[in-house]
Amino acid sequence: MILARALVRLVSFLLLVTLALLGLAVAVAAVDPGGVTDLFDLPQLRDAVGGWFSDLAASGPIALASLLGGAGAVLLGLVLLAGLLIPRRERLVRLASSSSGTLSARRGTLAQIAGHLAEQVRGVTSTRTKVKSRRRGGGRLKVRVDRPRTAPPGATKQAVVEQLESLTGPFKLKARVQTRLGEPGSRVQ
Repeated sequence: MILARALVRLVSFLLLVTLALLGLAVAVAAVDPGGVTDLFDLPQLRDAVGGWFSDLAASGPIALASLLGGAGAVLLGLVLLAGLLIPRRERLVRLASSSSGTLSARRGTLAQIAGHLAEQVRGVTSTRTKVKSRRRGGGRLKVRVDRPRTAPPGATKQAVVEQLESLTGPFKLKARVQTRLGEPGSRVQ
């Protein structure tokens, strides 16, 4: 999911740069049609599209269409730029809500707390946690726990669930705990 978001942002940025460069070329060509072709030393292109540029410079319905097209391109560029630069709303997990306000916590902070609580269980070598919030309060807590071969999986899972009760109860989180054998060489703290 993170890779997909990064790819979308990269493609959006590249499209934005391409659109900006094309808009700049159109603006320069609108001011001086001969300047663009002289800049790139393309006199044959000037001859081929010179009539089109003269139509754009003329008044009438063609000029109005080109004006609307240019305004639309500028507006699209501004929308893409705003979507790229304005940060998204942060998802919070709500603890309590009243008329005086709402008490919430960040998902990352809750995930760190859950990880530290799970690491306190005897036989846990490492943890990996993730919190997903719901719109109406509460959410899901996913915990992956690594254990040594000597620790029974059922007992470790039950101990982690009991340890997380102090966090999952007040925040109305549904805990999902997975256990797996730890990496060779990992030690219990």
